Amino acid sequence: MPGTDEGAAQQTPAAVLSDSERKMGRAIEAFKRDLGTLRTGRASPALIENITVDYYNTPTPLKQLGSISSPDARAIIVQPWDKGAIREIERSLQKSEMGFNPANDGNVITVPIPPLTNERRQELVRLLKRKIEEGKVSIRNVRRDGMDSLKKLEKDKGVSQDASRRAQDQLQKTTDTYIRNLEQAGAAKEAEIMQV
Repeated sequence: MPGTDEGAAQQTPAAVLSDSERKMGRAIEAFKRDLGTLRTGRASPALIENITVDYYNTPTPLKQLGSISSPDARAIIVQPWDKGAIREIERSLQKSEMGFNPANDGNVITVPIPPLTNERRQELVRLLKRKIEEGKVSIRNVRRDGMDSLKKLEKDKGVSQDASRRAQDQLQKTTDTYIRNLEQAGAAKEAEIMQV
């Protein structure tokens, strides 16, 4: 990443560790947000809120076009603020890869959430595993950048070899913890998807 090494000579191992941990935390948050978009057979506004709608030739996330609620486990209700957008919202929901079949009554759009088939569950688990792998790669990239910064500090005589090694060990432990957290969140989501 450009700019990550700038000022590395002024950095301390503690600053590198703190920065790396913050970035790993953000990677976990992004992963968990992403998990919310995976359908589990239960209705949740997170399933559709980021679907992009062509609103007056501007790609706009659905959550910016109306209120989204889930009155029960089998349906999501979208109440557009602009009734003129109802057709585009309905079209975007139909085109999404989630397999929705929305219905509108002129004021609100009802998105029924059909029960998942076993085949669809397996498909979602494969997608989940890909997302877990992507999350791990993000965390490992942060670790690599942190290790590079620590090695540069040591090379530039900004820190002793022992201090650098201790910081690298700590960075590896932090990485292992975040990867474990990511795997646990993924396992919980997989159990939720497979729950009949």
